[in-house]
Amino acid sequence: MMLRLGFAWSTSSTTTKHIAQARLFTGPLLRKDIHHTLHNNRFSGIPALQFGQKSVLASTRLSWDSFRLSGAVSFSMASGSDGPDRLKTPKHTNRLSEEKSSYLLQHAHNPVDWYPWGQEAFDTAKSEDKPIFLSVGYSTCHWCHVMERESFEDEEIGKILSENFVCIKVDREERPDVDKVYMTFVQATSGGGGWPMSVWLTPDLKPFIGGTYFPPRDSGRRPGLKTVLLRIIEQWQSNRETLESSGDRVLEALRKGTEISASPGETLPSGPGVANRCYQQLAHSYEEEYGGFREAPKFPSPVNLMFLMSFWAVNRTSSEGAEALQMALHTLRMMALGGIHDHVAQGFHRYSTDTSWHVPHFEKMLYDQGQLAVAYITAYQVSGERLFADVARDVLLYVSRDLSDKSGGFYSAEDADSFPTVESTEKREGAFCVWTAGEIRELLPDIVEGATGGATQADIFMHHYGVKEQGNVDPAQDPHGELQGQNVLIVRYSVELTAAHFGISVDRLSELLSDSRAKLAEVRRARPPPHLDTKMLASWNGLMLSGFARVGTVLGDKALLERAERAACFLREHLWDEEGQRILHSCYRGNNMEVEQVASPIAGFLDDYAFVVCGLLDLFEATQRLRWLQWAEELQLRQDQLFWDSQGSGYFCSDPSDPTLLLALKQDQDGAEPSANSVSAMNLLRLSHLTGRQDWTQRSQQLLTAFSDRLLKVPIALPDMVRSVMAQHYTLKQIVICGQPDTEDTASLISCVNSLFLPHKVLMLADGNTEGFLYKRLPVLSTLVPQDGKATAYVCENFACALPVTCPQELRRLLLE
Repeated sequence: MMLRLGFAWSTSSTTTKHIAQARLFTGPLLRKDIHHTLHNNRFSGIPALQFGQKSVLASTRLSWDSFRLSGAVSFSMASGSDGPDRLKTPKHTNRLSEEKSSYLLQHAHNPVDWYPWGQEAFDTAKSEDKPIFLSVGYSTCHWCHVMERESFEDEEIGKILSENFVCIKVDREERPDVDKVYMTFVQATSGGGGWPMSVWLTPDLKPFIGGTYFPPRDSGRRPGLKTVLLRIIEQWQSNRETLESSGDRVLEALRKGTEISASPGETLPSGPGVANRCYQQLAHSYEEEYGGFREAPKFPSPVNLMFLMSFWAVNRTSSEGAEALQMALHTLRMMALGGIHDHVAQGFHRYSTDTSWHVPHFEKMLYDQGQLAVAYITAYQVSGERLFADVARDVLLYVSRDLSDKSGGFYSAEDADSFPTVESTEKREGAFCVWTAGEIRELLPDIVEGATGGATQADIFMHHYGVKEQGNVDPAQDPHGELQGQNVLIVRYSVELTAAHFGISVDRLSELLSDSRAKLAEVRRARPPPHLDTKMLASWNGLMLSGFARVGTVLGDKALLERAERAACFLREHLWDEEGQRILHSCYRGNNMEVEQVASPIAGFLDDYAFVVCGLLDLFEATQRLRWLQWAEELQLRQDQLFWDSQGSGYFCSDPSDPTLLLALKQDQDGAEPSANSVSAMNLLRLSHLTGRQDWTQRSQQLLTAFSDRLLKVPIALPDMVRSVMAQHYTLKQIVICGQPDTEDTASLISCVNSLFLPHKVLMLADGNTEGFLYKRLPVLSTLVPQDGKATAYVCENFACALPVTCPQELRRLLLE
């Protein structure tokens, strides 16, 4: 069996329609970068490059046993450009030294003549008539660091690259449009993809060969990067026409295969039908013991959890609804107890390498924190279980402390790798987060008064969090021995069971555990920290804005709402181009700790508009400040102008008129982040009900119709979009609170609404200002007035309203009917 490390669906694309079905791969698991989909230097493209009698593709296919025994791939931790030599004067400096992206700066001193993506590189390729080597990755990608150390810091390989290719380095988070186009090519021609991504292009940017990670030199029948480069040079000189024509054919097939559009006469799929099918597909992949979907590795998948809770909300009395809720809540509980949740410094790691959520890939991503905060606070709304509210707060505490810029923006990620000690010369995954039993015993030596058997604080902590003298990481999850003797904290017992075991009260135990975690946190702060990617992206900041707004409004926490407003102000100040009337995709923390921008700012993509609009709508409903609704409306209008497909409906991921992008794509999968089309479908519906623009309801329907084939066949690929289909079917409720903003009776009614999970609603405050924005957009508000001098709630559908209520309990009953 050929092992492909990684999971193609983590980078799935629309090519599944006609080109290549994205596949799930099984096999022995590596902890590192399953998410990054290393494919054994898997090659894609034309079969013209021959190694002996075999094509490149055939020659790179290996069994797991040969991969495991091969010495060609180095699994030692990469120091990248953050190692102890970082203070030495660099021998080489290239154009990337002028960039702001952390990932590009990590390659600024390679002996490779790197260019950033841009016209200078394109012009050079044409004038020198050289093929382009495009290398794509991101700053917290482990295998990107490995390939840099092994190949891009190699003088011989650097010379071959620089003399024979125009070498372009791309940060996929900074240029997701470029990444999507060429990842689509790699997936379509090889069946999988991942990072680092390596693609060879003609001077007019057409791909002809692609792959992922390559070791520097050959091992047995496996070609290394040097060999691959020499063969491509040879073929470029002797067989160029075949290379170019093959690239043309693949591109034409991709254009056809990636097309998503509404067919003439096609109608919106049935909401209940699509939702039931999505539920059934998720139930089929659900893992009952620890929750989550499919076996290891397990990803948090907030889009799945939000769908299941939405499905329950409209199927509360059915067995399917109850099962959907149980699946979501059990998964969230198990994640909160597991090692994927950082019990010392809060927040969630990227994914778990095992079934029980124990040993994670330790990278932390902003987009996970934003979505998980929303998922946990939603679970609290539906269950009333305090654990879920505590975890939601916990996530926001981590983001506020470790991923926040003083400007109000949020940083992108923390790396998985760090130096175990200040003296270390090699990074290790998880070094910042793991513990030996000896460290904990030394840190928590005090005997706990009244505890059974004279137990120390360490004894109690180690029992509760599964700490073992020999370490608690299964060797199968640690193939490179980096976690030998170490412990990843995981809650093994309830507080009631641990308290009973040691003969102390639950309250006393909770105090002891809290004190212990604080002491461990203090020790961690003295360890060498992992790399922090201080790039600030509009899209991910939009997701985090939703997290703070949603948690703040449910918990009635003004500090969280103030943090949300600071984030919105940051977006307006630093990532909105007033003159060009456009969102900017990214900005950066400079050396002087001030927000900086690149010389030619990157224009925002569809994700940026969709996620920011969603965050602004959440912030408006949380604060009832009209400025956020007005800006959301402006951004939606601009999004429509820039990205809407007037022929086939739906939104393109990036500007379809950009001549440097060879494919105009529409993302058709809700993955680690929801598809921007999924988010936009709900944004349009919410805006329509908040502004009275019926054309946006129709546009939402047109968008969903364009994706109807995917929704009908594999709704599990688009659970967030299925929620929008459900919202179209069940119709959004308009909840209007008539009252003054700062009065207690108004606050009580709003609090009642916010205590409930109502996936199909918009909330607005009618304060009697008939000259204001809302009243002008929704004239019917003038007919809704307070009753008997009290704040009054009206629950309406298309502004046909039920009888008004002034009592929170009556309102709750009405909303749950």
